[in-house]
This record gives sequence, structure tokens and C-alpha cells, in this order.
Amino acid sequence: MLVKYRLVFAFILFSLSSCFVIENTFTGLPPGKWRAVLKLEPKQITPNPKGQPLPEKLNLKFEEVTAGELPFNFEVIYENETDFYIEIRNGEERIRLDDIVMGRDPRTAKDTILIDIPIFDSYFKGIYEENLIEGTWVVRNREEYIIPFVARFGQDHRFTTLRKDPVMDLSGKWKTFFEVDTDNPLPAIGEFQQDGNHLLGTFRTETGDYRFLEGTVQADKLYLSCFDGSHAFLFEGKIQPDSTIIGIFRSGKHYKTIWEAQLDPTFTLADPDSLTSMKEGEQSISFSFPDAEGNIISLSDKRFENKPKIIQLMGTWCPNCWDETKFLIDYIQEYSPEGIEFLALAFEKYRDKDRALRAIDTYQKRMNLPYPILWAGFHEKAEALEALPMLRNIDAFPTLIFLDRNNQVVKIHSGFNGPATSKYDEFVSDFNKTVQSLAIAQ
Repeated sequence: MLVKYRLVFAFILFSLSSCFVIENTFTGLPPGKWRAVLKLEPKQITPNPKGQPLPEKLNLKFEEVTAGELPFNFEVIYENETDFYIEIRNGEERIRLDDIVMGRDPRTAKDTILIDIPIFDSYFKGIYEENLIEGTWVVRNREEYIIPFVARFGQDHRFTTLRKDPVMDLSGKWKTFFEVDTDNPLPAIGEFQQDGNHLLGTFRTETGDYRFLEGTVQADKLYLSCFDGSHAFLFEGKIQPDSTIIGIFRSGKHYKTIWEAQLDPTFTLADPDSLTSMKEGEQSISFSFPDAEGNIISLSDKRFENKPKIIQLMGTWCPNCWDETKFLIDYIQEYSPEGIEFLALAFEKYRDKDRALRAIDTYQKRMNLPYPILWAGFHEKAEALEALPMLRNIDAFPTLIFLDRNNQVVKIHSGFNGPATSKYDEFVSDFNKTVQSLAIAQ
């Protein structure tokens, strides 16, 4: 659905945080490039009860940017004289948003825009004046999760217009640890590509990747960000005299930690096929869960009898799951693997059944999925494990479980190295080999 450049008055928008009446007609957003900033509020960052060293106590100052501001870029594109959509840009990634409504809010008498992101259950609501939009980004599946934002037309830079000479080229693979201020730092690999001041990259972890990051290197500082409608990632780092990096990572307004990295092309993470396993004595998978229409689907149903199966553990809120889902859709469309059934189990951020099923229904229709999604429960991993008690652990969304025709587990692959990573092609190759082995065994 495309937004209309001129809207007829008296259209009533469905309720987001509250509803308002669209009245009067007026011109839509100007076409071209925009720069947006999410204002992450430090006072709402996760507290520090253990008294661990915080970034502000480590003399980490990032004077090239405004503290706590996460920038991203988008473009307004017109398909004809009246219809336009918004395209978010993160490095090579392009995310199309076309659920847009503009009009005058009678309560404020101001021109208002609503940009819905139904795949990830979030939206922007803002006041539009001249070449400026100011408002909030709201995530529906989090309680009271509201972040102020401002967007300006005609700006194309991400963090800064400065061009300070970088002290080094960061291109390469970096051994990284997050939460270094805790007893259990989390390993990762930073993959960076630098061209002058421009910096692209991602971080691979044992549960997934941080998708498409884009930013800049200014002297001895680096800045990276990503916004995709769900993730709101901000990385800031300072290059030390010994060429290591120490920095701050924020995820939205709810999480903030310290990270460290050093250039090390030999560093590796755990094998994703080894992270999730079955309990001792268990060999097969079984379950019964409702689909988006409330129908109970079971692996014992006739449609699944004597067929190999690929089970995706995922959540509609999860961008890594979104990347993997797009891969699975493309794979099915290209290869049409005969006799192999695909099925997704969604672990949602809603405990309420009706809201969870609506989120799944929206996701399935928007993605035009060729396989069913079942509601398996809440997204907390401990509760997810209760839904599949034959598993020893669930460490990542997404996770793929490959079953033979007798529902015996052939392989479990945790996490997803998506198209932003150097390991994506390796994942595709391994997936193809596993599916071929299932087909041959059939």
C-alpha cells in the first residue's frame, strides 16, 4: 500500500498509541534524502547495580557526535506524481516502508505523519513542518517503549560531516568481547570494511549477527549504527595507542555495555552446529501448536508423515529471523524441494494469545510465507525450552532443526550468519548439502 500525495479529509486512522482524524489535504514529504536521529535517553539505560566501570568513567569521550543520538538515513521515493514510499538505508541494505498516512491532527492542529512498520510491530508518529519531522518511535511489543526522534530533509551524512584523517585502516576481522564489565564477556567477531572515513561492517556472535552497520572513522574514533524497525544499534569506539579498540554499545534505550576489540584474523567462534543439542536419550521431536487462525498443527498430522522436515525456531520481532526467513523463502521458490516440509515455531514477545496470533498472521501475510508459522509460546529462552522439552538448550533465535522422515534429529543449527557477514555463503552451502542429504535419505 502506497501513501497518497494528497489525502481526502475525514479519514480515521486505526489506533496506534491513540487515534486521530485525518482531515484537510496537503502536500506529502519532499522526495530525496533524509537524516533521522533516535534520541536514546541515558537515564533509561540499564542500571549498574554491581558498580562495574561505566563508559563515562573510562574517559571515553566522543566529541564528533552528540551523546546518545543514533543516526540513520532514509530516502523518500515517488513512483508517480502521487504515490511514494520510504527506503531506510543501512550500508547495502534497503528496507521499504509503505504503510504511511499523513494528515492534520484535529487535537493539535498540526500536520502529522504515521509510518507503520508492521513486520516488526513498531511505528513512527511525528509532526511534519517544512523539511522537519519530530516525534517518537514506538515499539508495540515492549511495555512503554518510546524513543524520541527527529528527521531532517536534505541531509545525507550519517554521523558527522567532519573528515578527520583516520589513524588507521580498520578493515579486517577483529576479536571482540561485549559486556567486558561483567564476569561473562560475550565473544564476537567484528568484520569491518573501511574506505577513507566511510566504515561498513557487522559483528558476528554465536547467536546471530548485528546486521548491516554503517558509519565513520574520525581520527581515533569510530561510529557505527543500524536501524531496521526492530534493532536500534549504536556503536562508538576509541582506537587505543596499541591499535586495540574500546567502546560503548547501545541497543535502543534499554541496554548499554562496554566492548573491546583487537585485530585478529585467526579468532573463531563456536561451531553453530554444536551449540544446541538433544537431552540424553532423546532422538526425535514432537509438538502441537496453533497456527495464526488458531488451528492446532502437529508433527503427527498426515501432511508431515514420512517426510523430512526443517523446523525454524524464530520470532516475528527478530531481524536475524527475518533474514533467515527471506533466505528460506528464496530457497523454496528456487529449488521447490520435493517431499520436504518447512515449518516455523514462533516464540513471541506477547503472552496474550490473541496479540501473538495477530503478530504471526501479519508476519505471514507480509512475507507471503509458503509454510505455516505456529505460536509456540513466549520468547524467553527458558520458557521456550519448556515448549520443546526434548532439547537440552535453546541459545538463539533463529535456530534450524533438520528432521528425517521419522522425526529423528539430523542436525541443529543455532543462530544465523546473514548476508551482512563473511560467513553467509558458507551457511548457504552447508544448508544445501544438508537438504540434499535429507532428500537422498528419503
